[in-house]
Amino acid sequence: MMTGATYSEQSRENGLQLIIASEKGDIETVKSLLKEDVYIHAQDKEGRCAIVAAAYRNQLEIVDLLIAAGADVNMKDNTLQSAFLIPTLEGYTELLKKILKAGGDIHSTDSDNGTGLIRASDRGHVEIIKELLKTEIRVNHVNRIGWTALLEAIILGDGGKRHTEIVRLLVDAGADVNLPDKEGVTPLAHAKRKNYNDIIKILEDFKAKN
Repeated sequence: MMTGATYSEQSRENGLQLIIASEKGDIETVKSLLKEDVYIHAQDKEGRCAIVAAAYRNQLEIVDLLIAAGADVNMKDNTLQSAFLIPTLEGYTELLKKILKAGGDIHSTDSDNGTGLIRASDRGHVEIIKELLKTEIRVNHVNRIGWTALLEAIILGDGGKRHTEIVRLLVDAGADVNLPDKEGVTPLAHAKRKNYNDIIKILEDFKAKN
C-alpha cells in the first residue's frame, strides 16, 4: 500500500479499483487491494479518492479499513466534498464520529464557504449538530451567502421540532443571536417573518433584537 506522492501505474490502477470497491461496499476486494501495491489517495475523474467514495455511500466498515490504512480523511473531490463534510450534509452520525476521531478538519468548508455546522443546521440534523458542538468548530462562521448556522436553521428550516432544537443547541453554544445577514436582517426578524413561535421564544430568552 502506498500513501505518498510517488506511485507506479499499477498502484494507481489499483487505487482506482479501490475507489470502485469502496463505493460498492465490497469489503473483500478492499481488503485484498490494501494488501497490494495500491495508491490509497488515487482520484477518479470526479476527484473522489476511496474514502470519499465510501463516505458518500456511508460504508462504515470500508471507512474503518481505509482509515487504518492511512487514508486522508480531509481530501476533497472536485465539488469540495470530503469524508468530513459529507456526513454533515447527509446526517451520517456514526460516520462523522469516525472521521472526527481520525482527524477530520472541523474548520473545513464547502464550495459556499460553509462549515459542517452550517450544512447540518440547514438540513435539521440534530445529532450531527450535537457531535460538532463537542468540538472547537466556529459557531458564528459566516458562509458566502452571509448566513451563520443559526440563520440557516431559521431561514431554511421548517420551524418544526428538529430545527427548533438546533436553534436551542446553537444559542446554548454561544451563537450570536443578533448577528444579521448581509441585508441586516436578524435571526429574530427572520423567525418572526415565518411565525416560528418556539424559535422566537428561544431567541427572545437570549435577548435577541429585531
